[in-house]
Amino acid sequence: QCHLQGLWRNELGSNMTILALNTAGTFSGSYHTAVAATNKQILVSPLQGVQQHPSAKRHPTFGFTVQWQFSDSTTAFVGQCFVDHRGKETLETMWLLRKEVLSHKDTWKATR
Repeated sequence: QCHLQGLWRNELGSNMTILALNTAGTFSGSYHTAVAATNKQILVSPLQGVQQHPSAKRHPTFGFTVQWQFSDSTTAFVGQCFVDHRGKETLETMWLLRKEVLSHKDTWKATR
């Protein structure tokens, strides 16, 4: 069974810490990205999420949002946790980032 709680690292060097899940499957934590399109100092940012049926699924799906502390943007992640035959846990995720734009006419360039 896959457990989201703990420290996770991706291939780009970003770090994510997920704190304990409650019985409803919600969790919080922090994300420290190693990549960003900004000249500002990168700061650790809070995350909030939910895991699908945490006690019943071997490879559960989950989602979380990160409120970036160094930019006017928010990212939503969705994914699934997998465990291989040796017990190694891997998260497969996709993300969507929305940055603030100054007018509605610029909305086309606000989502990555």
